Amino acid sequence: MNRLSVCIITLNEEGNLPRALASLKEIADEIVVVDSGSTDRTSEIAREYGASWFERAWSNYADQKNYAAECAANDWVFSMDADEELSSPLKTSLLAWKKHAPEFCVYEVSRKTFYLGAWIEHSGWYPDFQRRLYRRDEAEFFGMVHESLRHAGKIGRLSGDLLHYTVRSFEEHEANVERYTTLAAQQMFAEGKRNWKGAMWFAPAWSWFQNFVLRGGFMDGYRGALIAKMAARAVRLKYAKLGKLVRATHDGSPEAAP
Repeated sequence: MNRLSVCIITLNEEGNLPRALASLKEIADEIVVVDSGSTDRTSEIAREYGASWFERAWSNYADQKNYAAECAANDWVFSMDADEELSSPLKTSLLAWKKHAPEFCVYEVSRKTFYLGAWIEHSGWYPDFQRRLYRRDEAEFFGMVHESLRHAGKIGRLSGDLLHYTVRSFEEHEANVERYTTLAAQQMFAEGKRNWKGAMWFAPAWSWFQNFVLRGGFMDGYRGALIAKMAARAVRLKYAKLGKLVRATHDGSPEAAP
């Protein structure tokens, strides 16, 4: 039997955490929660479900998740966000996986997102394959934003969806785009990328076309239209913010520091 530690990073997640933790019953041999300064009932809820509680000052998503894996007692880790839950088919897949010797060191699952009151079936959001199950000595997260697992070798795939409850209002979506594009620009700048003008003007239109037309966003109705619009806006903002960092460097401004 493969023993599994489920790792979750949190910050003021009292609204989401009970749903996430409840879905782990009979799946997790251990639950590890790494918190970056919650002021609500996150700590109390985590302990009610028997989770091991750790605190770490925020640095970035990859660092927090890697620290959580370090805190785990088992070699196998399932990384989960507080606003997610395991679907019944995914629970079945994980239970079956636990009974046999793993063939791969990393496994991916499809993630399905609940956006503005409905499940998104297209728009480039589904199936949104995420690499979440892994041996902690064979893989680690990297990246300041949209962190992903770095590993060697082939990956496996589990059936069943990881359910993602995101964006309860359009205003929240706008705020998320602002935050993530700032991080994305900082990451591109740190990686030495300096070309931004052409991408800022031409990439947004291509992004919209991909998500709304090629990826079937039109089949998600007005939600698909909003997703395509905000994806295009995110591309424009990301490169505009990169341009600001590049110009600040030329001007000798401290703004260029990521």
